[in-house]
Amino acid sequence: MGPSGLIYALLLAACCCCRRAAGVPGEAEPPEPELVEAEVGGTALLKCGPSHSPGNFSQVDWFSVHKEKPTLIFRVRKGQGQSEPGEYQQRLSLQDRGTTLVLSHITPHDERIFLCQAKRPQSHEHRIQLRVYKAPEEPTIQVNALGISVSSKEPEEVATCVGRNGYPVPQVIWYKNGHSLKEEKNRVHIQSSQIVESSGLYTLESVLKAQLVKEDKDARFYCELNYRLPSGNHMKESREVNVQVFYPAEKVWLEVEPMGALKEGDRVEIRCLADGNPPPHFTISKQNLGTKEMEEMTPEDNGALVLESAQKEHSGLYQCQGLDLETMASLLSDPQELLVNYVSDVRVSPAAPESQEGGSLTLTCEAESNQAVEFQWLREKTGQVLEKGSVLQFHNLKREAGGGYRCMASVPSVPGLNRTQLVHVAVLGSPWMTSRERKMWVRENEVLNLSCEASGHPRPSISWSVAGTAQEQDQDPQGVLSVLNVLVTPELLRTGAECVASNSLGRNTTTIFLELASSRSTGLGTSTASPAVRANGTSTEKKLPEPESKGVAIVAVTVCVLVLAVLGASLYFFYKKGKLPCGRSGKQEITLPPSRKSEFVVEVKSDKLPEEMGLLQGSSGDQRAPGDQVGGSSCGQRLTQLQGSRAAGADGSRVPEH
Repeated sequence: MGPSGLIYALLLAACCCCRRAAGVPGEAEPPEPELVEAEVGGTALLKCGPSHSPGNFSQVDWFSVHKEKPTLIFRVRKGQGQSEPGEYQQRLSLQDRGTTLVLSHITPHDERIFLCQAKRPQSHEHRIQLRVYKAPEEPTIQVNALGISVSSKEPEEVATCVGRNGYPVPQVIWYKNGHSLKEEKNRVHIQSSQIVESSGLYTLESVLKAQLVKEDKDARFYCELNYRLPSGNHMKESREVNVQVFYPAEKVWLEVEPMGALKEGDRVEIRCLADGNPPPHFTISKQNLGTKEMEEMTPEDNGALVLESAQKEHSGLYQCQGLDLETMASLLSDPQELLVNYVSDVRVSPAAPESQEGGSLTLTCEAESNQAVEFQWLREKTGQVLEKGSVLQFHNLKREAGGGYRCMASVPSVPGLNRTQLVHVAVLGSPWMTSRERKMWVRENEVLNLSCEASGHPRPSISWSVAGTAQEQDQDPQGVLSVLNVLVTPELLRTGAECVASNSLGRNTTTIFLELASSRSTGLGTSTASPAVRANGTSTEKKLPEPESKGVAIVAVTVCVLVLAVLGASLYFFYKKGKLPCGRSGKQEITLPPSRKSEFVVEVKSDKLPEEMGLLQGSSGDQRAPGDQVGGSSCGQRLTQLQGSRAAGADGSRVPEH
């Protein structure tokens, strides 16, 4: 500001002071300043006069009034503006033919009165009050992490609310469960303070103190910031928080998990609970069935007693005791009975049942339980339910009845509670084998395993007719499997291997025949093995795969049959035409015309094997009569005569009939 401007400002200020001091009668008070609102960082338009007043001021001076002290900040001369050095030098510009001053990048420090003085034929003065606003950041809230005791005699700090960088200072309101809190003597106290940042913005901090009761343990607290912007009133809320409230326990009780009927083997948790915070120190006691006294047990730190696999011995009365370490008050829960349902000591009599084949046998099952028990019998091998009830009877025992049987004792009222007992029924008899004969396809000089299985009671032993390394494996209490490791030799191919099973009641054998795998495709003359003959008609035989050449042989035989059928039809056709007098009653002579006596007679031959030709015979193996065979002996005799007549020479002598 130049010297003349400074002098002018001082004179203006002195004049204003004199006017106020003199209190000249009849002189009007200066009008209220025009209000202009803007946000921090925004732009304010300062008009030199009301918006409806005419403009086109030729000379205007703008002043900033701070603490009633005006400071020249801008000059307008003939529509041209010039900023005075200072804080506004870079933020002022002209608009609307020089009647509007634009202030940009507004800060909180710009909240003041701006004075406009225009010179016309008469002077003109206009004042503007600039209000600046800034919304605070989202409020943050911090709860008292230590908690509050209901026994406190004075309000304790619940939470602290902070709203940063707002302008002007926002208003804070505290809420509990959605209801606003107000100052209340010895109950609620709200203490707020603010900090002015270097930017001129405010940071508000508000502390809520209250005296809480047990019912406040679930209360939700939050704060609300109310502030104003040029657009109107606004508010922001913090998140809700819950403060930990400490209060003594008034009741202790006991809970058992899982709920419902318990059974042996269940994981059971006996837990002590109380309505105090923090919970008291717990101990668990169980009643001694002998002395009827409660004996203390050691629970885990959380007041729980865990039975990983509950047993019937865990049944009984349990009770919790809670000790408040602050008040040293002790509380007892009501006794609660724990019942672990069980099924035990399942017994089958006789324990080792045995009987002769064709005899009878009765099995009886018993069990111990605290509930009503149901029984059923299952076949161990198949899992099939055979009988419901505690008794299983056998009549006319067969070998197949031997083996394992399981008695299951269960409690219908407790799902999943059951126990079983396995017993093996022995049927006395000589060894029982799966088959009498078996065939195996092998390669010479290879090493292979021969297996033989037998069962019986007493348990049989197995021996082999050939040398080798044998190993026995128990299949069940009455069965044994022997595996012999041998080398395939010509001698073994010739004799085969015999497996002999024996016990005190007899013996039985199985013969294993070995054939070379190369003989599978040697033609129709190769015989195939007949199915193995069962050693016991009631056994289940383990069959070996049939050779694949069987199908090839069947196809070959079928083709041969078709060829012979066509040949037979041709011969029958010539026979009907009289060309072949074979098979007619009486003896006839076949004479050839002279012109054809030198020709050979065609002879039909068959290269089929005897086995294939035999397929044309009856199933009983009987051959047809000579006169009924197509191409049989009668036809053969006639053909022989024809050949003989030709061989007689040119003399035409007849050949005697045979």
